Amino acid sequence: MSSESELACVYSALILHDDDVAITADKIATLTKAAGVDVESYWPGLFAKALAGIDIGSLISNVGSGSGGAAPAAGGAPAGGAAEEAVEEKKEEKKKEESDSESDDDMGFGLFD
Repeated sequence: MSSESELACVYSALILHDDDVAITADKIATLTKAAGVDVESYWPGLFAKALAGIDIGSLISNVGSGSGGAAPAAGGAPAGGAAEEAVEEKKEEKKKEESDSESDDDMGFGLFD
């Protein structure tokens, strides 16, 4: 669970990003003080360093994608073939896993035998 200090820094960073202002430790500290939240002195610097050079907009838009940071290709056609091949490979792997589990059943013993 996040502490109040962490949440205050996260919200401060989101506010700064929304206003197109550079995210610095001083600005995060200023916003948290203005909100009346007591934050340990290391949190603003920690968040500022962690977010340096990161595209926060892409982080926000890919929160639930589960892609591990890689955004989907916007081109469509060139990446389509590779995506279809990956889906086919996953289907083949799933079939192999199913057949492996079935072969365990054929060995003549089970958990409750």
